[in-house]
Amino acid sequence: MELLKDLEWRGIIYQQTDEEGMKDLLSKEKISLYCGVDPTADSMHIGHLLPFLTLRRFQNAGHRPIVLVGGATGLIGDPSGKSEERKLQTLEQVQLNVDGIRKQLEQIFSVEGENGALMVNNYDWAGSMDVVTFLRDFGKHVGVNYMLAKDTIASRLETGISFTEFTYTILQAMDFYHLYEKHNCKLQIGGSDQWGNITTGLELIRKMSAEGSKAFGLTIPLVTKADGTKFGKSESGAVWLDPEKTSPYEFYQFWINTADADVVKYLKFFTFLEKEEIEALEKAVLEEPHLRKAQKALAEEMTRMIHGEESLQQAIRISAALFSGDIKNLSADEIKQGFKDVPSFTVEGEEEQGLVDLLVAAEISPSKRQAREDVSNGAVSLNGERVTDIAYVLSDADKIEGQFTIVRRGKKKYFMIKY
Repeated sequence: MELLKDLEWRGIIYQQTDEEGMKDLLSKEKISLYCGVDPTADSMHIGHLLPFLTLRRFQNAGHRPIVLVGGATGLIGDPSGKSEERKLQTLEQVQLNVDGIRKQLEQIFSVEGENGALMVNNYDWAGSMDVVTFLRDFGKHVGVNYMLAKDTIASRLETGISFTEFTYTILQAMDFYHLYEKHNCKLQIGGSDQWGNITTGLELIRKMSAEGSKAFGLTIPLVTKADGTKFGKSESGAVWLDPEKTSPYEFYQFWINTADADVVKYLKFFTFLEKEEIEALEKAVLEEPHLRKAQKALAEEMTRMIHGEESLQQAIRISAALFSGDIKNLSADEIKQGFKDVPSFTVEGEEEQGLVDLLVAAEISPSKRQAREDVSNGAVSLNGERVTDIAYVLSDADKIEGQFTIVRRGKKKYFMIKY
């Protein structure tokens, strides 16, 4: 009961199939429940997080989470939220995606103890099923009219939907039925776009399981931003959980740049901070917004959760160095993260580089005359230290770990010199 009150306070519950029945169930027993994701890429992005973090809240309250990666459903394609057919992926690519996503999910859940998370892949029970078995054992229980009434299917009838994607909702329903029968799984959690698929699963359980069988569905709201723009996108695209796609520094920056209008909602949705802590941070947003305490707490909690303490401290170090301009103490790896998107120039050969010549060659200054002027006026810094000598020649001391020199022209224009 305390769990449901907390979810309501956080604004996490969007729809429930039977609110009173759910309260009664959770007051009597610890349950198994599941949430799934289709491996459409080799990494999840932050748009995937909220349902799984909600599942983790149930685990923290003593319930057993079942984490499903859809090796089978990923081969078919969910029509939910899509205006056209998904491009089918090969079995090999889907398997690579399953492996990548599974590692990320294992970081979020505890697999130890009585309620340790169970990791499953629906390819294990759906992959070898023949079409006759599918049609006789499952298709027979789901009416076409029932499926046509689903928003995800109805919205595609004008633009077109293949039989493959049309049957997706039955495949996902099979997952819920299978987990109910094999693991006594009584609840499915999903995003608001999964309501139709979840209720199809409940329909299968009602018709195929023993009399009196009862399961539940719960959906979570779509995460939105106060200004109407899409959540989970940065200037460079989606914010991925894979550090190779979105570095821990970029991940940290995404959260720390959250608007005041959104930050309290995100603290409630995504972090495991207690109510009292979040209310104190909400007060700080109102009374001392310039300190950005709530944004710092959000960025630290999320970066630590997904990338670990070491990567969090590295992200904080990079942020502080960029703010102060003191770059020389950063490692080469930190330079790569912090200056991933700035213009770069590669120096060929071993010859010593005069600063003025380098500024022109790297197109940092448009001409030698301008380069000399920039240096003598104090507008050029190397690794955060101003250089005013127009005859300055770069040495090994200017190369961070022998790999990079960061040149700044003016207050904010950064360039990376590579060796």
